[in-house]
Amino acid sequence: MEEIRVNSPRAWMLAARPKTLTGAAVPVMMALSLAWVDCSRQGIPFNWLAAVLCLLFAFVMQIDANLVNDYFDFKKGTDDESRLGPRRACAQGWVTMGVMRRAIVLTTLVACLIGLPLAFVGGFSMVLVGLFCVVFCILYTTHLSYLGLGDLLVLVFFGLVPVCCTYYLQTHTVTKEVVESAIACGMVIDTLLIVNNYRDRDTDRVKGKRTLVLLIGERASEILFFALGLLAFHMGLVFFFTGRYFTFFLPTIYLMLHARTYRKMKRIKHGKALNLILGENARNMFIYGLLFSAGVLIDYYLLA
Repeated sequence: MEEIRVNSPRAWMLAARPKTLTGAAVPVMMALSLAWVDCSRQGIPFNWLAAVLCLLFAFVMQIDANLVNDYFDFKKGTDDESRLGPRRACAQGWVTMGVMRRAIVLTTLVACLIGLPLAFVGGFSMVLVGLFCVVFCILYTTHLSYLGLGDLLVLVFFGLVPVCCTYYLQTHTVTKEVVESAIACGMVIDTLLIVNNYRDRDTDRVKGKRTLVLLIGERASEILFFALGLLAFHMGLVFFFTGRYFTFFLPTIYLMLHARTYRKMKRIKHGKALNLILGENARNMFIYGLLFSAGVLIDYYLLA
């Protein structure tokens, strides 16, 4: 890799991990497609400002989480020369620890400023949601990911919270379809964490990081990875039974891609080659969000 100057714009770009922003975009995209359709059906004005703020908040919180992860994993000694994943800014000396601390404070404040106006749309509960996002953003890396709770947090903070809250800010209600879509979204995004922890299982064992992959074992983790994608797809039956067939069937493409990635992951098993699976899975995840959202819109305009 090219030489990276300390605290340079290139260093910060690598620390921010822009490729991870797809994980922040997918829940908001799915929620906005559902909200757009229901607002149109009910004659409710769609709040474009709230939509943009939800997306920006998700992006900044994702960057904040990446910086927190970079800082504390290096501080704990989790990121060192044995790391199999992409290199991290603090561990490589690209960003100094003091500057990273200030960056974490800054991105946290920016996220709060972006999210604050949403309280005028959704009420004080949105302030509480924002605070929970900030608190668990830090607790995830510092404590909870070491106790096998990371997957549960992904389900909540990349599924239920962003999908349900984004939808609520447009309609001031949450439906059964939205909750099931939120759970499906969380499952799809959690496959990314499964691959990450599956790759790092040997080094995590040595360093005492008890991820779900270590708790349930290699074979069960492989099964869980495939099952999450399969279950997420079948959560779409709620749309099938109400005649919204594109919303259900379009994600079949995702399921086929997911199955192929699963077979590759099982074949590779160990080492840095699993980084290719990580990238492929991130692509699958984004395709799922696009297919679901397209299905929601196609069904609405065909049935309108």
